[in-house]
Amino acid sequence: MTHASENVSVPDPILVAKRENRVWKKFRTHRSAMVGGGLALFFVVVALFAPILPIDDPAATDWMAVRKAPSLAHPFGTDEIGRDVLSRMIWGAQASLLAGVVSVAIAIGLGVPLGILAGYFSGWVDAVISRCTEALLAAPFLVLAIALAAFLGPSLTNAMIAIGISTTPIFIRLTRGQVLSVKAEDYVESARAVGLPTFKILRRYIFPNVLPPVLVQGTLSVATAIIAEASLSFLGLGQQAPDPSWGQMLNIAKNYLHQAPWMAMWPGIAIFLVVLGFNLLGDGLRDALDPREK
Repeated sequence: MTHASENVSVPDPILVAKRENRVWKKFRTHRSAMVGGGLALFFVVVALFAPILPIDDPAATDWMAVRKAPSLAHPFGTDEIGRDVLSRMIWGAQASLLAGVVSVAIAIGLGVPLGILAGYFSGWVDAVISRCTEALLAAPFLVLAIALAAFLGPSLTNAMIAIGISTTPIFIRLTRGQVLSVKAEDYVESARAVGLPTFKILRRYIFPNVLPPVLVQGTLSVATAIIAEASLSFLGLGQQAPDPSWGQMLNIAKNYLHQAPWMAMWPGIAIFLVVLGFNLLGDGLRDALDPREK
């Protein structure tokens, strides 16, 4: 007697390899995606290698060099207590990128399983999860993140948790919609008909089809999370002094826009570029993973 799982076709490895090659070819010919990937990679490399780069201590003060304009000694200038802006920018990249990646990881870790449960089992499970999701979506994303961060207390860790929870409803709805579409396919119906265990159906057929749109949304959400972290740090709810972050630097710089505009210019440019990079990267992934695109 043959096992039930043997009666259900599995993806052909050759077809899978061809699809992966097609996706990579489409992605690498997508110019804006390559630009976005380059920008994102640049900031990731800078953040990772911050401890070994030959730069000044970001917390070191020099009262003889307060609010000095960019120079050879300080290419990005100094801040209100003589700290080197370039070194604080480089170390601040760690906080921003860490917040973006960890927050989205929290959102995916919570949202994808809940979305799969809601979409696959339907009934009261779907009703409970969907109503809770709608309740969270009723509040604007940033307002919810600020409220949660204020409740948890000011710190980078709490800011990441707040942003992750606030982003979770997006992944629940996205995953639920994808599961509802996939579970109506013939191969899933066949797998259920021959008695394949639910866990195997979810692992073998549901999750692989949910993953591509989740990956695209995750990339785009990293950009949103970086902006949210900068906003929370600007309000004093994110990274705490003396550890640098771009939002915190902007908060301080707002008091010196006329005397030292470079204090606000550099973190503003960095936030713009890294968010642009992840958005372009996400758009490129979406086009590359879309099976309707030639």
